[in-house]
Amino acid sequence: MTDFISSARAAERALRDLFEPTPLQRNDHLSEKFSADIWLKREDLTPVRSYKIRGAHTAMRTVLERDPSQEVFVCASAGNHAQGVAFACRHFGVRGVIFMPVTTPQQKIDKTRVFGGDAVEIRLIGDYFDDTLASAKDYCQQAGGHFLSPFDDADVIRGQASVAVELLAQMEQAPDMLILPVGGGGLSSGITRYFSSEAPGTELYYVEPKGGRSLAAAVTAGHPVKLDHVDSFVDGAAVARIGDQTFEQLRGVAPDHILASPEDRICTAMLEMLNLEGIVLEPAGAMSIDCLEDLRHEIRGKTVVCVTSGGNFDFQRLPEVKERSQRFLELKKYFILRMPQRPGALRDFLELLGPEDDIARFEYLKKSARNFGSVLIGIETRNAANFQNLFARLDAAGLTYRDITGDETVAEFIL
Repeated sequence: MTDFISSARAAERALRDLFEPTPLQRNDHLSEKFSADIWLKREDLTPVRSYKIRGAHTAMRTVLERDPSQEVFVCASAGNHAQGVAFACRHFGVRGVIFMPVTTPQQKIDKTRVFGGDAVEIRLIGDYFDDTLASAKDYCQQAGGHFLSPFDDADVIRGQASVAVELLAQMEQAPDMLILPVGGGGLSSGITRYFSSEAPGTELYYVEPKGGRSLAAAVTAGHPVKLDHVDSFVDGAAVARIGDQTFEQLRGVAPDHILASPEDRICTAMLEMLNLEGIVLEPAGAMSIDCLEDLRHEIRGKTVVCVTSGGNFDFQRLPEVKERSQRFLELKKYFILRMPQRPGALRDFLELLGPEDDIARFEYLKKSARNFGSVLIGIETRNAANFQNLFARLDAAGLTYRDITGDETVAEFIL
């Protein structure tokens, strides 16, 4: 343990060649909302807008100290890890080969190229990440490169633990509670190991996306397991299998300290922080804030730190985020209505809408009978209770309809 603590501190000192400690900021809005003293460790404010630069820099520095002749570093990533590796390659003056899926958004490719400059080569291979990863490892063997794992690497874990070193140095005393986002486990395992020695009195909570609970599955099974399905919306934490090395540090976590953030609710947290605080967070970066709703009673009156792990958000996704948030808050619903095919039928339906109801979508799907047609309707409103009133009026009018808002199968093909 002593070696880990000293190496985490050494990693933190070495990072000062790249950037100052990320801010630890008290958030008045969240503190008032939850009647607690809530602070944000702003990992979204590193040079690459995520904590991933810490592990990439530490691992690369360690390898080069051990073998100065190592010239090629390889990784497979479609996001923050790629950007951290690219930045570190340029810093150390080594060559980086970064493999990305063909489907990677151009914005992420461009940012990786900007951070790496002439030091990196980007290869777009594979429609799915597993194919990309296999190609990266094959190339690594052929070229004699060093493969940099995004999380399942001892040097990477030490680098991510530098967050804990900074955090405790920035506070007069350790917080009562620390909330950590979990994907592959690099950040959470590094911080957990550091806190277990240096701040054992702090209560740690872990939060995963509801559609990718790899830590919870591993704790239940007693070993890492691969999830059958992962919701990719929280792309910074949507990991099908937690790392072997990271799980060794997390296997003792109590199941009730592993929280699940619904993807649609995360969207609400993202919009809240953007609109009220001017803080841009990616879905994974907002998870530690989102789960405060689940801990409302536990955190009251306590000092709580949330690690906001990243802010690489593509604003082209903002309409989707808003849509998912509205659906979670039940301010927007979709339903299929069986509409009579007669003059005045549409007017009769419009008269059933309340003063705060707005049609966001109206589309004839097909005629289900000679005298009726199926219509897809999206309604936005200002108060969730308005929908109960609307449905009551539809029932009273004898109209047949089906609410498909929560039907994932139907929504996937229609909405």
